[in-house]
Amino acid sequence: MRLLLAGAAAPEQVGAFLMLLRYRGEDAAEIAGLVEGARESMRLDGLSVALDWPSYGAGRTRGAPWFLLAALALGRAGWPVLMHGSNAFSGGISVVEALGRLGMAPAADGAAAARDLAARGFAYVKVESLSPAFAALLGLRRLLGLRSPMNTVARLLNPGDASAGVDGVFHPPYVDVHIGAAALLGRQRLLVLKGGGGEAERNPAKPGLAHLFVGGSGRTAQELPVLTSDPAPDVEPDFAGIWLGAVCDSAIEARVVGTIALGLMAMGVTESDAREVWENRKKAVLL
Repeated sequence: MRLLLAGAAAPEQVGAFLMLLRYRGEDAAEIAGLVEGARESMRLDGLSVALDWPSYGAGRTRGAPWFLLAALALGRAGWPVLMHGSNAFSGGISVVEALGRLGMAPAADGAAAARDLAARGFAYVKVESLSPAFAALLGLRRLLGLRSPMNTVARLLNPGDASAGVDGVFHPPYVDVHIGAAALLGRQRLLVLKGGGGEAERNPAKPGLAHLFVGGSGRTAQELPVLTSDPAPDVEPDFAGIWLGAVCDSAIEARVVGTIALGLMAMGVTESDAREVWENRKKAVLL
């Protein structure tokens, strides 16, 4: 990983290496080593972060990033959230675009992230700002035509050294890799689930399974029940309108509240507080 990020490998070597790892299948120990190498130059020191929230989904049928509203609500409730990522391969609204609709913008660096965390309990850093070289490795998907293990590495970076993290994967087999790597990396708490488009977002209309790793205790699985029978809207409601409470949609709010519950579970906080966290964001909505 050091060689890749330093530009010391030829392009042909990089492509061969990444595709060989993909062909062999991802291994928790190898992923942990890649994460360690990447974190050496990507950590954001001095931040006070309660929850790490990677967003690297590439769902072609995704719409708005409703999980962003869950993260913002948790931040307003006193649990600082650091979100990082890239939605370059997603067919939906990117996190950057959604933030713009709320009058917010990504943090350009660690200092800006610290200011955003202090001001609103939330900061978003694009992977390009963390490491242009790592972003370029992710971008090779366009040239190679396939995702590489760098997508898994990105989700496990935890650049703000948060004590807890919530992580979405595309396919259930990746759960074991994420949990195994988290254990080897000494992570304190990590919740992993199969989420829409690979994002950490709850589908309230379907049952699911959340896998929680706690350092010193191991791994447990918790069933996620159906939260609502209300159908998803044919046309997604206004993103800012939902956040401000000017627009109401029961199916979308169930999605957001269910996702808030995932964040609380990851941090070891009672999930029953999720609805209260969502409702209380109206008391201090500042764009």
